[in-house]
Amino acid sequence: MTINFRYVNVDISETLNAFTEEKLSKLSNRYEFLIGATVRFKHDENSHSKGKICDIELSLPGPRLFATSDEAKYEVAVRETISDLEKQLKKRKEVYKTH
Repeated sequence: MTINFRYVNVDISETLNAFTEEKLSKLSNRYEFLIGATVRFKHDENSHSKGKICDIELSLPGPRLFATSDEAKYEVAVRETISDLEKQLKKRKEVYKTH
């Protein structure tokens, strides 16, 4: 699975890239039909409590899956976003099983 990282109003972080790749590789091992992922990290300066946004879009056969989360830390946002994507992938896998 190929992973593309995009940073919007945020400095590039190799440790954040490695953390996200590790989490996404677990998904890739569990769901072999994944093709790629686009990960966007954003910083919302208008949000005082949170403001660290992680968007992940997964490419796979059929419609793409997308999830986003807004947390106080990027690592927490990554975990929350991947958790949301995993729920969507479980539903999608059930569809593949019926065919």
